[in-house]
Amino acid sequence: MLKKKKQYFLIFLLPTLLAFIIGFVYPFFQGIYLSFCKFITTSDAQFVGFSNYIEAFQDESFLHSFWFTVAFVIVNVVLINIIAFFVAYALTMGIKGANIFRTVFFVPNLIGGIILGYIWQLIFNGILVNFGETIVSNATFGFWGLVILMCWQQAGYMMIIYIAGFQSVPGDLYEAARIDGATKSQILGRVTIPMMAPSITICTFLTLTNSFKLFDQNLALTGGLPTTVAADGTSIYQTQMMALNIYNTFYANGNSRGVGQAEAVIFFVIVVAISLTQLYFTRRREVQQ
Repeated sequence: MLKKKKQYFLIFLLPTLLAFIIGFVYPFFQGIYLSFCKFITTSDAQFVGFSNYIEAFQDESFLHSFWFTVAFVIVNVVLINIIAFFVAYALTMGIKGANIFRTVFFVPNLIGGIILGYIWQLIFNGILVNFGETIVSNATFGFWGLVILMCWQQAGYMMIIYIAGFQSVPGDLYEAARIDGATKSQILGRVTIPMMAPSITICTFLTLTNSFKLFDQNLALTGGLPTTVAADGTSIYQTQMMALNIYNTFYANGNSRGVGQAEAVIFFVIVVAISLTQLYFTRRREVQQ
């Protein structure tokens, strides 16, 4: 019976493999090729070498969106993980109604990014209007508005992962630590956190990649506004993250699609490099512990 299953293995695998090649592999390599081309549609692509990449790195708007994204990612990753960790810690202390609180904190993750962006835009503008401001009147407002929105949306999801991590810590370790006279803070720092390294790795990876790829919320909340004018006369969107900048560059006009595709490839390389680096260091830390 096992021998027959092995004979038909490739037949069952073939449909999924074809779908993967058609839906991911082919578009991926075609996208890389198009980043070296000038095109309006894929059928009229003309190879132009590295000129798209040179133009991308000379684009002040793209460079600004990169540094804005980096600052946002750093703040976002730290805050989301701290909030999620301590909410999970509180909900595993045996408080009444813990399951209800878990559901309430998790629900925002089920709401679409576009909807959340417009909801929080109304909330922020309703507050700021009392001071004669709006969410798009100042880049600082837009930055912290995005941070608050993402913390509210993603902290509940990370909380679930941290709760699973807390529940996986053997109770014998806690009992041994209490017998040795360890305080709650010592137990948390020397027992709980080291044992939860896998959960911390997963949550850090998820928040890191999700923050870099943020698009819907950025589009709905600020749309990249406000703008300033660069030295070359082009407009720089102060709260525009990389994904939104690539989208706007690609669809600005037909002549910039190759540049937008080149920026997308650069964006892909950055996300992969950062994700692999983060996984390498966190995994090495887990092995050492």
